[in-house]
This record gives sequence, C-alpha cells and structure tokens, in this order.
Amino acid sequence: MHRPPLDLPYGAPYDMQRSALFWINKLELKQHPEGGYFRETYRAAETIPATYLPKRFQGSRQFATAIYYLLQSEDFSALHRLASDEIWHFYGGSPLDIHIIDPSGRYSKPRLGNDPENDQSFQVVVEAGCWFGATVTLPGSYTLAGCSVAPGFDFADFELAYSQPLISRYPEHKNLIQRLTRR
Repeated sequence: MHRPPLDLPYGAPYDMQRSALFWINKLELKQHPEGGYFRETYRAAETIPATYLPKRFQGSRQFATAIYYLLQSEDFSALHRLASDEIWHFYGGSPLDIHIIDPSGRYSKPRLGNDPENDQSFQVVVEAGCWFGATVTLPGSYTLAGCSVAPGFDFADFELAYSQPLISRYPEHKNLIQRLTRR
C-alpha cells in the first residue's frame, strides 16, 4: 500500500498533497512579473538568426525555451502577449483557466488539467500575438505547469497589458481585462 509522506495533509488528493510552497522551494522558483512563480529549465544552445525570423523579432532567438510555472488561486497571471507561440503543459494541482483574446477580439478559455471528461487538456497552445492570462479554478489551491516557447522566449518579446488601452481596443472584454491586469 502506498502511503504519502508524513508532512503532507491527510486525505488530500495525491497531486495536491504537497503545498505550493513545497514546489516553489523544491523547484527553486522565483516571482514572475506577470504573477506566479517560474524558473527557466531549458534554453536551446542553437539560435535562429534575425534574418530568418519574422520582423516582429528584434534580433536572433534560441530555437526554443521552457519553464516551470506555478500559480496560486489567490493570484493571477496578468494579461500579456508574446511574439512566439507558447505551449502550456499541465503537471499537477488544480486545473487552470487560460483566458485568451486573439487579435480580432475573439475570447476563448481553454482549461489546462488532467480530466479530459471535463474539457481539460494536458496541453494548451496560445498563438503569438494573442493577449492571455490565467486563473486557478479551485479556491485554496495552485497549478503547477510548464510553458514551452518557440522561437525561444526573450523579455524583449514580452508585453504586459495596460488595462485602459486594452479596454479601448476590446470593450466587450472590459470585466476580464480589469480583473487580469495590474496597471
């Protein structure tokens, strides 16, 4: 019979028995500017020269990058956008809602998680140029995920949303934008 380690809450689902703080410390995560905690785990050694990339990139980029990302239910990942596609991977904890506004203003909310019978996916793709943020679905919990970016992530390609300009562009999403912006 499998028994959880003694320092874990009795009766908690196996993937929620360890606290967010356990994972933050164990994985050496640090605070992310959009909210939550992260640590880069992979950066390709090879690069793509700027001349072979779309004009939205100002310089060469690694082939790909990857991070661990942890978000707690009392926090949120603020709306932001990237110049690259980003693939989210579910590792554990509570499901995660990823809120996406595409450039035309269409809103979608795929759910990252491990229960396909409840419309959850182990992976969610956010295409380049979309505004997106995330919220943990269950109160008092967290989500441990990973994010892969190709071409590789560079903070020069990261844009954190300001609420008023985004509301002006997408007034139909005012409540969501106000809820998922910090400035």
